[in-house]
Amino acid sequence: MPVDERDLRALPPEELSGLVRCTSYSPGGQHRQSWASDSSDSVISSGSDSDGSLYKVMLLGEHGVGKTSLARIFGGVEDCADAEEAGNTYDRSIVVDGEEASVVVFDIWEQDDSQWLQNHCMKMGDAYIIVYSVTDKVSFEKASELRIQLRRARQTEDIPIILVGNKSDLVRSREVSVDEGRACAVVFDCKFIETSAALHHNVQDLFEGIVRQIRLRRDSKEDNARRMANAKRRESISKKARRFLGRIVAKNNKKMAFKAKSKSCHDLSVL
Repeated sequence: MPVDERDLRALPPEELSGLVRCTSYSPGGQHRQSWASDSSDSVISSGSDSDGSLYKVMLLGEHGVGKTSLARIFGGVEDCADAEEAGNTYDRSIVVDGEEASVVVFDIWEQDDSQWLQNHCMKMGDAYIIVYSVTDKVSFEKASELRIQLRRARQTEDIPIILVGNKSDLVRSREVSVDEGRACAVVFDCKFIETSAALHHNVQDLFEGIVRQIRLRRDSKEDNARRMANAKRRESISKKARRFLGRIVAKNNKKMAFKAKSKSCHDLSVL
């Protein structure tokens, strides 16, 4: 089962040394001071609600793929002068589909190179973002390995996972195609998106998507049906037509069915 705040409090001091106070930020809204550190209150308990609406999201991936850049954009501290001391955990509230969600993003995968901490990360998240660089084939292969490790660690659980190909702006240096990333997501039964932390491209979509993926698994069918209905009302007629035709073609063609599934892994609003 996922590890709760008591397990996080049990971390030894040396493991928590990098978790310092930072400012949570909501674009277009007000800055909200919150704890992401070794304070007397754990990062999990700060701002958490008793109804379990606090979502713990773990960032996994090789060194240098952009995990920290994505986390800092989420936390709104990437442009701060003291960004280097902003910590490894980012806590903020975001509004997704008209409903507020409290999210804590943990960027502690490489902290102190601790195998114990990495094993702990595999068990404590409500959702996982596995990041690779589209300019580094090795990091892509490592992302596949991490997906296998997650499957072993959480065998009986349906955990939301999004595979993220970062640095999509570096076109000339690309080593991993969009099709390769999409195919990997289909094989490992997870969602897929490409981002550019440098350009902030798709970063907001990524974190809103992980909230939707958690809600789809946690919330009632009625709540999710209502959200889906609202989303469809906002959808354009041409997009509805393409989606409808795609389903018809896929039913009569296995190859097209796989292609349709590979495209659906891009849709972070559905299971």
